[in-house]
Amino acid sequence: MSVILVFLVVVIGFSFWWLFHQRILSKPWLEQGVHSALPETDVSGMPTAKIALGIFLAVIGSLFALFASAYFMRMEYADWQAPPVPRVLWLNTGILVLASVALSCAVRAAREARMDMMRLALAAAGLASLVFLAGQLLAWRDLSAAGHYLEVNPANSFFYLLTGMHGLHILGGLVALGNVLARAWQEDAEPDRLRLGVELCAMYWHFLLFVWLAIFVLLAGWAGDFLAVCRQLLT
Repeated sequence: MSVILVFLVVVIGFSFWWLFHQRILSKPWLEQGVHSALPETDVSGMPTAKIALGIFLAVIGSLFALFASAYFMRMEYADWQAPPVPRVLWLNTGILVLASVALSCAVRAAREARMDMMRLALAAAGLASLVFLAGQLLAWRDLSAAGHYLEVNPANSFFYLLTGMHGLHILGGLVALGNVLARAWQEDAEPDRLRLGVELCAMYWHFLLFVWLAIFVLLAGWAGDFLAVCRQLLT
């Protein structure tokens, strides 16, 4: 239960940090000056699509936090034998970082109306994400070839579950990214709507990068040290 509380505190803290960063918790009635809000935005001037995505990301974060909590609790049993971490996961981590950086560049280019740079950055992010998924499949193949099948050990099951769930979220994000990239090539695309789409994709990828780094910590075998630190903090 202590580990679950730690992860819930982390998720809630991250959510409040994001809300504060996006000015959702601000009090516009206490601010001076003239304020206006478009119909598609809330009282703080923030697009409702970003608020909806923030709520969705909080749900995803809670889901992975519960998975991680179950991982911590299950690893205490004697039959737990963690599989070796495939070396390709290190490369995959770097590739996902590149995808996140590319989307940050796309956001900046969209705000500066540099369409060619934005298209290039979006395409680079999509390509890097596809390479990341291919690398995850390669990691699965390496584990299977070494005899670390799904049903052999509970630790193997968690490896496939965590990486598979994260890969599905990347795949779902690629659908949205493909839609934004298609609109980026349309001459009559609305600049504001296109910029919002790019920003939403960047938010989603940054969050999935954060989730992947947490998963990688678990799979790399550093979870035991983290659990020990958590116990010391809670005692």
